Order: sequence, then C-alpha cells, then structure tokens
Amino acid sequence: MAAWRAVAARDNADWCDLVGRAHGLAGARDADAWSVPRRSPQWYPDAVTLRPHVDAARLLARIDAGPGASVKDSFADLDLAPHGFRVLFAAEWIHRPPAAPPGASLVMPLVMPLVVPPGAGPTALAPVTSARGLADWSAAHGSEVLRRPALLADPRVTILARHAADGAVTAGAVLTDGGPAVGVSNVFAADGDLARVWRGVVAACPDRPLVGYESGGGLPPAEEAGFRRIGPLRVWLRPDHHRGPDPATG
Repeated sequence: MAAWRAVAARDNADWCDLVGRAHGLAGARDADAWSVPRRSPQWYPDAVTLRPHVDAARLLARIDAGPGASVKDSFADLDLAPHGFRVLFAAEWIHRPPAAPPGASLVMPLVMPLVVPPGAGPTALAPVTSARGLADWSAAHGSEVLRRPALLADPRVTILARHAADGAVTAGAVLTDGGPAVGVSNVFAADGDLARVWRGVVAACPDRPLVGYESGGGLPPAEEAGFRRIGPLRVWLRPDHHRGPDPATG
C-alpha cells in the first residue's frame, strides 16, 4: 500500500502540473515535491509533496507562500502551522486493482474513443471530444478551471461525461494516464449518485490499476466501487478571504 500511495501522490502532482501548464504556469519537480513559483489555478495546490519528511521551510521557499497559498501534504506529516497555515481538509489516498485481465479495457488506450457496448446501462461514461462538450462539462462541474483546449488535446488526459436523454451532462470524471496507474479526479454527479460514476470509471478502464483521493462523504461511493484507502493526506492553506483548493478537484 505504501508503494501505491507514492504512485498516487506522483500522479496527482502530474495532474496539477498539467492543469498549471494549461494556464501558462510551469511547475518544477524534484525528489521532494512538485511546486509552482506563483499562485496556482483556483482549487489547485501550489505544491505537492512526493515523499515523507520534506523540510517545511525549504518547501515553502519554492512557492509564493503568502495568503492564499496551499500545499498538498501527501503523507500527512508536515507541520505548517508555525508558518501561518491551517489544515483546510484531510483526505485519503485510494487505490483499486485492475477489475479485469489485461486486454479487457473498454478504452485501449485511454486516449482512444470509449466504446460502450449496447445496453451498458446508466453507469456508462463517454469521453468529451469537443470544445462545446468541454464547455458543457465545465458548466455541469461548476468550474471553468479545466475548460482549456490544451487539456482536451493532451493524450494523457481523458475527460469523461455521462449525459441525460436530452444531452445535458449529468456526471463526470477526469482520468490521467502517465504512469503505472490511471489517476481519477474531479468526480461529480449532479444527482448525487457518485457511486454510479465510480462504477463507470472502473468500467472505462477495467484492466488498469486506479488511484486518486477522496474525503468525507466522497469516500463511501469510491469504496463501493472497489477502492481501498491506502493512507492519509492533508491540504494546508494560508488563509485569505478568496480561495482555497477544493477536495473534489485538484
């Protein structure tokens, strides 16, 4: 489980880097952490630790540590309170082993169009492939942060949506594929049925291990779909009155 926790942290750092670069913000990475030198996009951290026992002062020197700064403490072992930060939320890294033998994926590779068999049922998720589709997805998600053509075009990113009969986006998730596991983030459901979305994610790539993180009420739906907790994380925020990372996004 410790190895998968490190994989999950690296995948999350990769995703934060992709989002930052889509907004014109280049990140830096070493053995300790991924970080950006100026404020990250809304709801995304300014740094993600990649190993336990990172030196807090050295980490904060890499970012704009003023009001509004945030740090994803991937191993829940930092103490940033003396630096003016508070814990915004705690969460759990999660992992799911492959649900089917290699070669059984409905999407091979992830960047290819998702083929949903007839009668696959209401859990089915389909890839977003157009600017209009991404605009609709972003509106349903409640954030414009991911409405970036660079993310839609990136072969490592698959943005998934479920649609109602009238074509409206009712749920979705983001998959990132750049390492030993597929990262899952930004899971949402307009009707509140998150378990159905998690089942749809598993059905979309059943022969790959999956990683991500969730907190609070978001954990039971993921666990219902076969995910298991593999270790805690925390997000620290230096308060201001305007922003902070959201546990459901970055």
